[in-house]
Amino acid sequence: MQEKTAKNEPYALQVEAGKTYYWCSCGISKKQPLCDGMHQSTDCTPVEYVATKTEIVYFCGCKQSENAPLCDKTHHKL
Repeated sequence: MQEKTAKNEPYALQVEAGKTYYWCSCGISKKQPLCDGMHQSTDCTPVEYVATKTEIVYFCGCKQSENAPLCDKTHHKL
């Protein structure tokens, strides 16, 4: 199974400096944009993101970003 588009726009998420987040790369997590373990039935693996500062970041929702886990606006081309 390949990744599934969760939504055709980014997820804005407040992250905390020093905290580690795991971005869902498969698109089937019920806790988008973060991993909830649903990828275990796929070939996908979550992508680790360590926040360097407390801020809002935009995680990719279409799962096609070349800059995963962050949005690079690829969803505009889909």
